[in-house]
Amino acid sequence: MLSLSIATSTTPVTQADREAALIRRTLQGDRNAFTELVKPYERRVYAAALALLRNEADAEDVAQEAIVKAFTHLHQFRAEAKFSTWLIQITVNQARMRQRKNHTNLYDSLDEGHEIEEDYVPKEFADWRETPPEALERKEVRALLAKALASLNEKYRSVFVLRDIEQLSIEETAKALAISVANVKTRLLRARLMLRDILAPALGSGWPTQMPFQKGNKPW
Repeated sequence: MLSLSIATSTTPVTQADREAALIRRTLQGDRNAFTELVKPYERRVYAAALALLRNEADAEDVAQEAIVKAFTHLHQFRAEAKFSTWLIQITVNQARMRQRKNHTNLYDSLDEGHEIEEDYVPKEFADWRETPPEALERKEVRALLAKALASLNEKYRSVFVLRDIEQLSIEETAKALAISVANVKTRLLRARLMLRDILAPALGSGWPTQMPFQKGNKPW
């Protein structure tokens, strides 16, 4: 008598699949599903708002507004980009609307071409050794970084925060900020150079080539 064993293969559920399921449940009226959907990105939304606004109260308000707007317009999400990128786009738009309302900052046109102006010339650097990751995790160094970031122009600060701290890809950063990939690369390089010049004297051993921040451990 032959015994037949049926092998069952299960395909791992990807993050995109999980989010798609949560979006379907939300659109069917399950509000708890939306809470679960946005929870992993709440800190990232706040960081994006803070990068543009430099005001914690405004950033908190904008983060809440962005999440509410995402819920209201979730039916418009077409999965052409990651949900997280779409959410950050909404956040950036809300933050720029707040800037207009407050009349506190000038911000960049959304249809910029390649940047050729405002070339940043770094200071002399003979020995820029990498700073140990442990040093950058220290509270006092995170405070220095937060202060240095606040001194940057918004267009450099927002790119640095999304790419190096929140660890979006170059393409995701470009989409979230509605600028070209080339502009992201240019701004990111300039932001890193400016931050290195500001922080290297305080750090002593120099500025790293990549920020080793872990999720949940940010400079604010």
